[in-house]
Amino acid sequence: MNKTVFLLITLVYILHNGSGLLAQENTTAIFGSNNIKGAIKEKSSSTFDSTFIFITDTLDLPFFDDFSNKRIQNYQADYSDVDITFDKVYKILDNVNQPISNSLLYTTQETYRRIVDTDNVTYNDFVFNPTSLQWCNLGSYPVSYAAVQAYPPYFIYDSLGVLNDQPDTVWILNPEIYQDSATQFFKNIDNSTLLWLDSSAFHNYTYPVSPWSIGVMTFDGLDATGEPYQLGSSISGYADQLTSKPIDLTPYNASDSIYLSFLYQAGDYGESPDPSDSLLLHFYVKNTDTWENVWTKPGFSGDTNFRIAHIPITNAKYFSDAFQFRFLNYGNLSGSFDHFHIDYVHLRRLSGYQDTLFKDFAWVYPITTLLENYTSVPWDHFVNKSDQSLSQNVKLVIRNGSNIAENNSLQGTLKIVYNGATENSLTYTGTALSNGDLNYASRTFYTSYHDFSSQQILVNNKSVTKVDFDVTATIAAQFPNEEVNDTIHFNQYFGNYYSYDDGSAELAYGVIGTQSSLAIGFESYESDTLLGVAMNFVKTATDVSDKLFLLTIWDDNNGKPGNIVYQDDLFFPRSPQYVSGSNNNFYTYYFNDNIGLSVDTKFYVGWKQFDADRLNIGFDRNTKKNEQVFYSLNEGITWNQSVIEGVPMIRPVFSTGMNAELGVSLIENKQTFKVFPNPTNGQLNIAGDLSRYTKYSITNMSGQVILEGKLNEGLIDVSFIDEGIYFIALESIDDKITHKFIKQ
Repeated sequence: MNKTVFLLITLVYILHNGSGLLAQENTTAIFGSNNIKGAIKEKSSSTFDSTFIFITDTLDLPFFDDFSNKRIQNYQADYSDVDITFDKVYKILDNVNQPISNSLLYTTQETYRRIVDTDNVTYNDFVFNPTSLQWCNLGSYPVSYAAVQAYPPYFIYDSLGVLNDQPDTVWILNPEIYQDSATQFFKNIDNSTLLWLDSSAFHNYTYPVSPWSIGVMTFDGLDATGEPYQLGSSISGYADQLTSKPIDLTPYNASDSIYLSFLYQAGDYGESPDPSDSLLLHFYVKNTDTWENVWTKPGFSGDTNFRIAHIPITNAKYFSDAFQFRFLNYGNLSGSFDHFHIDYVHLRRLSGYQDTLFKDFAWVYPITTLLENYTSVPWDHFVNKSDQSLSQNVKLVIRNGSNIAENNSLQGTLKIVYNGATENSLTYTGTALSNGDLNYASRTFYTSYHDFSSQQILVNNKSVTKVDFDVTATIAAQFPNEEVNDTIHFNQYFGNYYSYDDGSAELAYGVIGTQSSLAIGFESYESDTLLGVAMNFVKTATDVSDKLFLLTIWDDNNGKPGNIVYQDDLFFPRSPQYVSGSNNNFYTYYFNDNIGLSVDTKFYVGWKQFDADRLNIGFDRNTKKNEQVFYSLNEGITWNQSVIEGVPMIRPVFSTGMNAELGVSLIENKQTFKVFPNPTNGQLNIAGDLSRYTKYSITNMSGQVILEGKLNEGLIDVSFIDEGIYFIALESIDDKITHKFIKQ
């Protein structure tokens, strides 16, 4: 991890602010749940019963992936599928390999019949004859049987010379040898368009800096579910891996000049790897069933250019019908740290040491919006405009990957589809170069802005509450190239909020400073009623979910936050809420008592925090809207504009036709208890429905925990704490509510 980023940001703050380190804005790496990467962890089990084994297909050369699309094998099957086969295995077989009856029970310890003599002291034991069986463990497939001598699971005690005596039978409880079975189902994979077998690496379009084409695979410290491999800030190890399907190399040998090429980048819009971290490449050797390391690149920082790796395959041991290669990373296992990216993976024959050119004309980043300034706006705000015209500045980013200057114009189409019907289709043509060149320079990135304001989104049914358009954009190369990355897709969503961000958090952002404030400016299409604010708080190495803030709305004062038009009551503060599943999920903070707030077209949303800790809001680094981001260190007397490029993921939510659908009237009405007397000088009484809440904690204005314990009764002694303002929080498994009180 690159620790110097904090020092650099601090320096920028001092130069910008001209003051000491009373407070500052900064960013940090995300802890976990970056995005769910794709796979679902299997539950641990003592048996493989009813599980599937997927038998992969084998690929032929060439192997190529530019990661413009996700080409990872999915593992979905149903027992009713026509191509499913199965193998039922029994735990216990007899000596002729037949399963024993389910009613039979045995033990591995010797059991016997004991005959006690008439003196009731001496006895003789006669061990039962064992039964030869075969036993296996059903915990893994395939099974392996082992011979075992099994005995009846009981003892018999018999006494001599006792009239009418009946032998006593003593049974062994839970004998260890019993019949069981497990069925393993098999499904053949046969899809040569899917190239990879695992999905712990993260397919994305937003983390790399200036990729050669759209899409990369990112390696970090999060597993396939988006959670850290192992908690602990200093724990390092092998983390993500990306494994190819088997590739048949038997038709070839070293004279065919087979090379594996790929691009790699260390660091990005997230977090750069340290020199002790690394990206590795392994080759699989079928004859020895082993993986061999053939290439390693240590971490590096300060250089975000993509580099080229070009590796010949010459050793005869690799030329099997099951050759595979895999990438893996070594780094911090506790979060979204130490990023490496790969792109343009190409395995082919008839290459050579000089053949390192990836000649292509490709999209670099997706289009994120067709709207002016925003990625989404409320649908009713949009349809209430005089027209539904598109933006004057739709941003397109492409790269000419040719080794010569060619492609003298940008030619392409953009199609907008709603519910399967095309709403609009337009073209963009003409030179996109501002310097008058006839051709795009070789291996150069170009960003162009296109005026689509003469075009409109035409939707017949404007009474719907939300709309999601499918948008397809293409470009055309004037030379042979990889056509797969000449087309991109994205959704243009209209709901009940305004947003600048693209929905993907690369870092966590916040302000450090006691009583500091953060505000994001918005200018809506019309005046309307604001219901609350959706925020994307993300996990980092420091859990701040117990920190408190006041949701705040400001009006405009000449381009900066002005008067406070709403602020939470001090008795009802908020705390950062982490939404399970992904760091890109939002939690909506509705105004207390579910009131609506009328706002002018220009307003600011954010918070005032109580203590100095950064609250870690998700930070989109690809959308550079920091001119709309402000923070204050002195109760809003003066405001500083953010100097960190990007935008916090905060969205104002308006009253729209979606209210009933979302159940707004029921949301955030969580203040179900009362605290009295308030102020208090000794005892604190808690009244209300407390059945859900098992513990309490009391914090001071600096966020320090003063007192905590189990909530056995609604009476808490606070006579011994100092005078001042405090917050008491009641917690359940999935909820937390907070009240303010004063100790006199």
